[in-house]
Amino acid sequence: MTDTRTTVVVITHNRRPELLRTLDHLAALPEKPPVIVTDNASTDGTASAVARHHPRVRLLRPGRNLGAVGRNLAVRQVRTPYVAFCDDDSWWAPGSLSGAADLLDRHPAVGSVTARILVEPDGTEDPIVEELRDSPVPRPDWLPGPALGSFLAAATVLRTDAFRAAGGFHPRLWLGGEEELLAADLAADGWWLTYADHLTIHHHPSAVRDSTLRRAHGIRNTLWFTWLRRPAGPALRRTLHLARTVPRDLASLRAFAEATAALPWVLRERRVLPPQVEARLRALEPAQRGSTARSYTG
Repeated sequence: MTDTRTTVVVITHNRRPELLRTLDHLAALPEKPPVIVTDNASTDGTASAVARHHPRVRLLRPGRNLGAVGRNLAVRQVRTPYVAFCDDDSWWAPGSLSGAADLLDRHPAVGSVTARILVEPDGTEDPIVEELRDSPVPRPDWLPGPALGSFLAAATVLRTDAFRAAGGFHPRLWLGGEEELLAADLAADGWWLTYADHLTIHHHPSAVRDSTLRRAHGIRNTLWFTWLRRPAGPALRRTLHLARTVPRDLASLRAFAEATAALPWVLRERRVLPPQVEARLRALEPAQRGSTARSYTG
């Protein structure tokens, strides 16, 4: 069942055991996809362990922690029409990469396909899955699944050329909600983003994470995206909503301070989305306000 249409890209930083488990799962897939790992300056022996246990994996070592831009670096090496992302603590289920490639083959206007996420070790659905399945974004009749306003990098297959044309992940966002800006730019380029319930990715959340820092980056990146792409009215409403709902703590204060300090470059790069894409985002706003899976309080 070898399938040459999709390359898997993984970024990692100091999670050697989790990464090796993920690479073991990827190596066992019937599709036998090529795999590229960007090691974001790990100091725990990750690179030597990958070379020893998975010599067929292409390993990139930029020498510093690039965050999500490590994916951009890997995609430059991709020679397949599709690229699948997963994190170092997640892995694709057998057959799902081929299923995503089949869907993209059949629907040339679809730019990305996001899979159902099962949280391990119990195999329960991630809370975000219900929101993806019930997405309120208006969709054309031909779209094979719900239309999405964004995607989850750790559970998505994209067209390689579409990713490159949209510029990949913005270098300033690093990690934490970094997908929202790229998703909007893909939509502005004319691509549809969809969810496919028959595709699966497994996520075994790593214990090695700074959840407070990730939350701060998530708030900051949401604010940056909002003022980079949304019209003034919706941008102001979303900013005020965040200000009212995020916890009153140092992480939130840091996020708003960093977002405010960046106003000069944000205004320089500001490019408001086309009306049809903005309409999709407005359709998502009620669901986002009530979402627990997208909450910045955790």
